[in-house]
Amino acid sequence: MKKDIHPENYRLVVFKDMSNDYSFVSKSCAPSSETIKWEDGNEYPLIKLEISHKSHPFFTGKMQLVDTAGRIDKFKNRYSKQKK
Repeated sequence: MKKDIHPENYRLVVFKDMSNDYSFVSKSCAPSSETIKWEDGNEYPLIKLEISHKSHPFFTGKMQLVDTAGRIDKFKNRYSKQKK
């Protein structure tokens, strides 16, 4: 294995899923300017996530469709005419 390619500054960090307010603590060397007080009373750096295993459709089994400008409705209308 190559020497001196891995970061040395690993520390405990709180990752927070902003879509459902789920948080967990893990080791990371990702930079953060925000901190948060955790359940154990200690203060840790905070990394905000858009999606995690608690909100991703693959892990939850729930498909979340985002219909922008009626694209899904247009698709359904177009192909429902061919069935008739």
